[in-house]
Amino acid sequence: MTTIEEAKQSVREEVWHRLIDGGGAPADSHGKIPGFYGAEATSERLAGLDEWQQAATVKANPDWAQRAVRTRALEDGKLLYMAVPRMAGLRPFYLLDPATLAIPADEAAEKRGAAQVARRVGVEEMRPIDLVVCGSVAVNRSGARIGKGAGYSDLEVALLIEAGLVTDATVIVAPVHSLQVVEEPIPETEHDFSVDYIVTPDEVIHCSHRRRPPGVVWNDLDDAKIAAIPVLAQRKAGR
Repeated sequence: MTTIEEAKQSVREEVWHRLIDGGGAPADSHGKIPGFYGAEATSERLAGLDEWQQAATVKANPDWAQRAVRTRALEDGKLLYMAVPRMAGLRPFYLLDPATLAIPADEAAEKRGAAQVARRVGVEEMRPIDLVVCGSVAVNRSGARIGKGAGYSDLEVALLIEAGLVTDATVIVAPVHSLQVVEEPIPETEHDFSVDYIVTPDEVIHCSHRRRPPGVVWNDLDDAKIAAIPVLAQRKAGR
């Protein structure tokens, strides 16, 4: 029997090949959150949403594909929380405040720039999140999405939900290429979240199926994964 993870991987493989073969992303995008062509146009379309314009705090993943969105957030004066790659350390988020940046927004929005100028913060130091930007490999029109399989986006959102920083009022968006939008169902488990909007260079899709986990689903994590992420290891030790 095909497991949920095998079914998810099948969708990933299909989308990576379709995206690369269709000229939507570079050939080295396989196995990654794709750095798709049209990311700048996607960020402009996202910036036109009322939910974006009303958001004061944005949380984003650190992948190259969302650099344009992170840059736009800083240029628009939004407080930006950028996940530290692989959630390394007990303070797994960079805090980027456009009011105090010492380098241009596009440099600060890149992983190397953020590491140089941003203050690292833990969940307990963060403000409520108005809008979450999540990197995705594939999404469907109901809002189900999958990343590259490492699970970091799910864990970041789960921690923020537990802390009361991501709530029902928080909007979650997936900026992707149109070739990453699939029609078939995407398998979901208890720890998966869905997106409220899919934004491509060509359109905005409002998703009707909202799904949020209750927090960290410990039964879905093995000991090696917990040990590799300090904030999880600390939380488990304190349970």
